[in-house]
Amino acid sequence: MQRTDDDRFEGMHCTILVQRRAPGVLVLVIKGMDVGELGDAPFRALEGEMAGEGLIEFFVDARDTRGASVSVSSDWAVWLRRHKHRFRHISMLVGSPFIKLTADFVRRFADLDDLMRIYTDRAAFDGALSNAVGNAGSL
Repeated sequence: MQRTDDDRFEGMHCTILVQRRAPGVLVLVIKGMDVGELGDAPFRALEGEMAGEGLIEFFVDARDTRGASVSVSSDWAVWLRRHKHRFRHISMLVGSPFIKLTADFVRRFADLDDLMRIYTDRAAFDGALSNAVGNAGSL
């Protein structure tokens, strides 16, 4: 089940989509180059989606992300660190070696070593997301 009222944020360089796929399963889709033009709107949308939920399974689909500025990567790391107690896990799909390097930085800086999985295999990421949605539906 996928909501039709996803939060969508569009800038000149980047589009971010926040989706609730099932209770306790959030997906963040990032496309383009995140240079910070969207400000804190994606953070506020995620916080709104997390309100009242237990632990969240958080999936970040960055397969179509070309890059992120250093300040944006730092902002995400700070936000994730501040909210890490809310996540059952964080799974991130990267589409390039540069984005993998950025994800590794965020994981280390946010102290998410045991909590964050970085995927380079699209099928594995999609399978993990499908399983999370299926498991949420059986609760």
